[in-house]
Amino acid sequence: MITRRTLLSTLAASAVTARSAFAAELGDDGLHKQPWFMDSFLELPDDLADAAGRGRHLMVLFEQKGCPYCRELHEVNFARDEVTGYIQNHFDVVQLDLWGAREVVDFDGEALEERALAQKWGVNYTPTTILFAAENAGAGNMRDAETLRLPGYLKPFHYLSSLEYVELGEYRKQPFQRYLQDKFAELEEKGIDPDVW
Repeated sequence: MITRRTLLSTLAASAVTARSAFAAELGDDGLHKQPWFMDSFLELPDDLADAAGRGRHLMVLFEQKGCPYCRELHEVNFARDEVTGYIQNHFDVVQLDLWGAREVVDFDGEALEERALAQKWGVNYTPTTILFAAENAGAGNMRDAETLRLPGYLKPFHYLSSLEYVELGEYRKQPFQRYLQDKFAELEEKGIDPDVW
């Protein structure tokens, strides 16, 4: 006889097993790695120009060792094919360490360590995802190059929506929050209850 307690225990065990299957690999720096992250010279103006030359955008992802929300980004968001597929089709991804010492060239040409770049850009949370639209290639500073910033962890629905917001050029028309409201309204009109988690 299956009791409610047995059913809940079985479901919990299945969730842990499924979650473990999507465990992201940890690099030597303690950051979670994805095989589709770019191997970059960390010259961001060139990275954006190269991406734009191929009709793609640039994503800069700040993380730090031991960050539980970074792990969540990798094990939940990046475990979903619709999210990773969208990223791989439209974005080049550069991962930076909030406390790292690798040299990075900023959009204004200044070369500085990852941690100094994070401070200069006002990155205070991990993960922080910063999206740079292809059309901003050639911008002489980060403020003109940046299209959308996601400070902290966003659920998969919202994370994917932010990627679409940049790829579809919606950032030219309306703020991100309005785009989300319109997307919810459109789905509701179709009778679709979006899976926001």
